[in-house]
Amino acid sequence: MPRLRLLTFNIAHGRGLNPIQGLTTPRKLRANLRRIAALLDRLKPDVVALQEIDERSSWAGNFDHLDYLRVHTRFPHSVFGINNRRSGLINLSYGNALLSRHDIRAAETVVFGQRRLGEKGFLYAELEVAGRCVPLVNLHLHFGSRQQRLRQLDHLVDWLREKHRLHGKRWAIPPIICGDFNNPRSRDDATASLLSHLSDYCEYSLHPVAGRTFPSPLPRRALDFVFLPEGCTEVRSEVVASLLSDHLPVWAEFSF
Repeated sequence: MPRLRLLTFNIAHGRGLNPIQGLTTPRKLRANLRRIAALLDRLKPDVVALQEIDERSSWAGNFDHLDYLRVHTRFPHSVFGINNRRSGLINLSYGNALLSRHDIRAAETVVFGQRRLGEKGFLYAELEVAGRCVPLVNLHLHFGSRQQRLRQLDHLVDWLREKHRLHGKRWAIPPIICGDFNNPRSRDDATASLLSHLSDYCEYSLHPVAGRTFPSPLPRRALDFVFLPEGCTEVRSEVVASLLSDHLPVWAEFSF
């Protein structure tokens, strides 16, 4: 029975605990990314879902953070899902990304809107694990508006329904969904709503079972989750203590 170890982590553009984007020097950005790489080496995930990662942005050192992490962690496969692009003097290019020890057979980026700054979206990928197709969604929802989050959630659910109609027969399990949901599980908001919607496919479990992920120095809220479908067994999950971002990473390990 294949086993998979997944980590989701909002890395806050590599700035660490600096609260102001753009004031971290490229040298400090690289040093913090190397510390993130060291954390990944210690945790040994098979797949890493990253949010707020920059491809080439003036406020984040103007270098490719995913490639930098890939080199320092020796993951053989990676893919970017850019949600924000802006050219010119203050160029921006950032969004979600995956690092994987398994082959990424297909990938698709869905952006919720057309803003060039602060836009959210999700990255869909199909991983080949032990010869089987494992669908994965790396999601980042709006931080300030419940109404926006619920609209984004409707977009995701409709998109997944169509993707299931077209390609569901080749999936080994229904999609794993993870990322930064920007709302806790305990309120009438997008996290609870997504869990309800997913019951149309099968029974899903929400991880971590306990623990808070934001803000990382003194976490008060759980905002980062992994949704696992039935068929995932022997599940272990945990919030990882670190001071490498304003969010804490979450890992989940399971067989399927």
